Amino acid sequence: MNPPIAPVIPTVSTVHAQPRTDDYGWLRDRSNPQVTAYLEAENRYTEAQMASTEPLQADLYQEMLSRIKQTDLSVPERQGDYYYYSRTEEGKQYAIYCRKQGDLGAAEEVLLDQNAMAAGLAYFRIGTVTVSPDQGLLAYTVDADGSEVYTVRIKDLTTGNLLKDEISNALGYSLAWSNDNRTVFYVTQDAAQRPYRVWRHVLGNDIKNDDLVYEESDELFFVGVTKTRSRAYLLIESESKTTSEYRYLPADTPLGEFRVFAPRTAGVKYEIDHRGDQFYILTDENAKNSKLVTAPVADPSKHNWQEVIAHRVGVKIDNIDLFKDHLVVYEREHALKTIRVYDLVAGSEHAFEFPEPVYTYFPGRNPEFDTSTLRFTYTSLVTPLSVYDYDLKTKSRVLQKQTEVFHYDPSLYQSERLDATAPDGTKVPISLVYKKGLVRDGRNPCFLYAYGSYGISIDPAFSANRLSLLDRGFVFAIAHIRGGGELGKAWYEDGKLLKKKNTFSDFIACAEHLIAEHYTEASKLIFGGGSAGGLLMGAVVNLRPDLCRAAVAQVPFVDVINTMLDPTIPLTVTEYEEWGNPEQRTYYDYMLSYSPYDNVEAKAYPHLLITAGLNDPRVAYWEPAKWTAKLRHLKTDDHLLLLKTNMGAGHGGPSGRYEAFKEAAFQYAFMLKVLEMI
Repeated sequence: MNPPIAPVIPTVSTVHAQPRTDDYGWLRDRSNPQVTAYLEAENRYTEAQMASTEPLQADLYQEMLSRIKQTDLSVPERQGDYYYYSRTEEGKQYAIYCRKQGDLGAAEEVLLDQNAMAAGLAYFRIGTVTVSPDQGLLAYTVDADGSEVYTVRIKDLTTGNLLKDEISNALGYSLAWSNDNRTVFYVTQDAAQRPYRVWRHVLGNDIKNDDLVYEESDELFFVGVTKTRSRAYLLIESESKTTSEYRYLPADTPLGEFRVFAPRTAGVKYEIDHRGDQFYILTDENAKNSKLVTAPVADPSKHNWQEVIAHRVGVKIDNIDLFKDHLVVYEREHALKTIRVYDLVAGSEHAFEFPEPVYTYFPGRNPEFDTSTLRFTYTSLVTPLSVYDYDLKTKSRVLQKQTEVFHYDPSLYQSERLDATAPDGTKVPISLVYKKGLVRDGRNPCFLYAYGSYGISIDPAFSANRLSLLDRGFVFAIAHIRGGGELGKAWYEDGKLLKKKNTFSDFIACAEHLIAEHYTEASKLIFGGGSAGGLLMGAVVNLRPDLCRAAVAQVPFVDVINTMLDPTIPLTVTEYEEWGNPEQRTYYDYMLSYSPYDNVEAKAYPHLLITAGLNDPRVAYWEPAKWTAKLRHLKTDDHLLLLKTNMGAGHGGPSGRYEAFKEAAFQYAFMLKVLEMI
């Protein structure tokens, strides 16, 4: 089957007195039947090229399915007099939210059965679920097409009925109840899907009459609404990539006016929490890796801030959890996450110890304030997700549950940490895992994954699906490149704006190091990344197409200049602080020098699998589509170039768990096909 060829329809524009021609700009018009026809033709071509792998895909899917406990239960979480949990049932795509009152032997109350709610829908996702303080009402958000435009619904947990209060165009992850159990605060989005307005809704009132509590006029900023764990204060956060500002209101007086906590200062971010008569403020003001200060509730202005934890050059404070008698500080040192506990009554402190050299953890929700138990999830590249309860007083931990992985023996696998050297001499960490007995003869297949943007860290966590690669002799590696946050804020800043190319050269250095150390060779190496990590994929295959056999670019941000020149696109304006504003010539020239779409050339490229979501609001489908069309027109090789567009989903791909397995099986089959391992 011949690949589809997108028509060349030049669109000419002028930027900084330079002419720009975009041959595939017409793909942006979703209403054009020719656009849909092209995407569907690419899907048919992809399906045809992968037809020979269908038995392998089926095998991979069954492998993944055979490892999981299909009917399973999360560890119940106490909130007041109730225990909340979710469970899954064999054959059903989605989790069921439940609770029990008093103790775990009580009768189960089903709060939300997502399977029933998703009936007849190709896509379904719940964004957030939050119970009222008296636990009689449940507010939650729903996205039915992957566009990330959510609807707020409220359920009476006594009657089981939905209230008439339904709110559209809402932010999916931002809801907060006041303490009167009848007032809920929510966020709506503007035309570019920027969360910018906070509203107050009193149950029973017409949505049209809701009070606008706050509107953020600066297009660089998103807003969100939340509540302190102490349940004493409601918080509105305004945040850009570099600056933040909070407003606060006692949760007992929901009709009151929010007050500014500390006026925004360009380049300064802070977060606040509350305990007793003090606010705790985590800030990066004159503290690149953050410091912790306190301020009295009576007057939290800056002249009253008192330092509690000073800034440390080698240690970044990621976050804190505040309890009645304890402060838990989540830190990051030497690219590994650590935890430090402060007993605020006894005045003592201690640090956690973890058993493996390469690991990570995820803090639990920990909704209770008056408790000495901290819940967290520990994992590594060889250890499945393990939920622990840690006693902050006695320093003892209890394993509540480790995710059961069938047909898996962790003693057969090994993880380690390496350092590659970037061109400027910077040491770049690599986390990797493989099956024991691996011979470093340079002939092992290897999947090298990275992200490298927004200060987001890709920490070494377990994946049961990944065993399908490891058991076939793969080395799996994570490149902790600059632009991420693994080594602190300076690590992030060295991979953004006019230093973005460090991200790409770091990744290339990691690939070269794995080859030099004989873990793999270029003909057996596959690159992977998604979203901003897809930008990484596009830039690297332009720079070093010889360095890998193939690349998997999921929902890749590759049309950097055209997207960043259009402020009507979701996220564009807020991204100026990450990539730069191309209206300024310096940033335009720099971005143009690495933008994957703009730098496609007539040369040989590796095998490429590119994915897109038709309803994706973060990276519009046309970016991977345009990139594919241009690559197909210019590349000189006969390697596979596949575009797979999910016509009913968004940025995160399919929503059901079984569909996600099928997606993973498809991508693994592509990798095995191009490596001729079928």
